[in-house]
Amino acid sequence: MRADRALHLDLELTCWEGPTPGGQTSEIIQIGVCTVDTTSLERMEKRSILIKPAHSEVSEFCRNLTGLTAESLAGAGTFAEAISILKKEYHSKDRLWASWGDYDRRQFERECKEKEAPSPFGQSHLNVKTLFAVAQGLDRELGMGEAYERLGWPIEGVHHHGDDDAWNIAKVLCMLLRKARS
Repeated sequence: MRADRALHLDLELTCWEGPTPGGQTSEIIQIGVCTVDTTSLERMEKRSILIKPAHSEVSEFCRNLTGLTAESLAGAGTFAEAISILKKEYHSKDRLWASWGDYDRRQFERECKEKEAPSPFGQSHLNVKTLFAVAQGLDRELGMGEAYERLGWPIEGVHHHGDDDAWNIAKVLCMLLRKARS
């Protein structure tokens, strides 16, 4: 396993205010990536990988939440192309990857299975949401916004934008890892 960098990912999916409309399924439309240097424990870069939905439409609720529109995703790549980017450019199979909770990990697993695509990841996943709750001595897990409030930190960028959320959650991961080292 490559230990020089960890990857923090945050997903945005097609979503609806109420039940999922018939014939549609919630699917990944944005992968936010933030690389973390595991030696310095500094965030290095953030990126947004957009994916054109194959089995759903971007609802008004989804547009308002994520800022993504059908128009902004019209020229986006496919899920398979996004997986290729993760594997080739980020060496995702060989690196620790982290997310806020297990939802994003499970969504990747489900979507890879449904779309018959190979997983871009190895077995090394870190649930930062659980790690934060344990490190803070909490009796429940918090959402990212709640965690930032608890820490007294302002959110950088826009919440529910995958690249901004990945950047913000990676900051929490770096803080937790720094404390573990000291």
